[in-house]
Amino acid sequence: MKLFSIAMAATFAVMPLVAMAQAPIVIKFSHVVALDTPKGKAAEYFKKLAEERTKGKVKVEVYANSALYKDKEEMEALQLGAVQMLAPSLAKFGPLGAKEFEVFDLPFVFDNTAELHKVTQGPVGQGLLKKLEPKGIVGLAYWDNGFKVMSANKPLKTVADFKGLKMRIQSSKVLDQQMRDLGAIPQVIAFSEVYQALQTGVVDGTENPPSNLYTQKMHEVQKFVTVSDHGYLGYAVIVNKKFWEGLPADIRTTLEGAMKDATVYANDIAKKENDDALEGVRKSGKTQIITLTADERKAWKKALAGVHREQQGRIGKETVEAVYKATGNDPSKL
Repeated sequence: MKLFSIAMAATFAVMPLVAMAQAPIVIKFSHVVALDTPKGKAAEYFKKLAEERTKGKVKVEVYANSALYKDKEEMEALQLGAVQMLAPSLAKFGPLGAKEFEVFDLPFVFDNTAELHKVTQGPVGQGLLKKLEPKGIVGLAYWDNGFKVMSANKPLKTVADFKGLKMRIQSSKVLDQQMRDLGAIPQVIAFSEVYQALQTGVVDGTENPPSNLYTQKMHEVQKFVTVSDHGYLGYAVIVNKKFWEGLPADIRTTLEGAMKDATVYANDIAKKENDDALEGVRKSGKTQIITLTADERKAWKKALAGVHREQQGRIGKETVEAVYKATGNDPSKL
């Protein structure tokens, strides 16, 4: 029934634009996180710019918090045309057949934002977006959320602390091995269901940028947060290819400009939003925040070097080495 509903929505979504000449062009922009996250705020900013700059010829409807589709359904909805725009996490493209995007899931592949942007804002990142076009998808931009922390109901300072813990992950072979190499048991759970899974003990912990953890109130059911910055969570803003190419050229150019400015905004606010969220967690008094020492972080990094070596065949040696070359950082050699 759900697939039928998506298909019906798609039928109306791809009606010829000529038939609706007097009506604004509607872009349904769906995402799974809260409004007050970097992605949520950037989506609203893009809406504002797009509507202003097209003088009302485009109307952007933003649906946050999985209001239209859960994260397992949204990619299919985009490909069918039931929604026109998404900003899924980069891990979502692996199951779609674009395994090269799983390079972003590699632990400690980026030591800082400068290294990250050498990839996302350079030729490697643009080349990856091109790989989505055969799937009926146009990649428009990368939006940062930030670097991830670990949370659990016990302190996580050493690799041994993970032993036997059930840790929630996104669906990703790379993240699966990451948790197994730490001694944990990975559990794939939809983002919208994580709070309840933590509350009921279905899982013991999870990994998220602080903004996601805080806005979803996960800190209320997690006693400890470790600032590990071990992995990156970012998004690709994508659009249905048939819809995008069917837009009038002037409208498309205007929307590309709006997206470019919304991307600058998104990436500028990501660090501050995460810093503020971490401070919110601290002030709540519900969760103890642990900051790894340089030696502790190095031990985590060394324990996870094998993920790089073993997943290179899946992701693609050429892609992994291109990222290493762009950043000057090769954790596989630890």
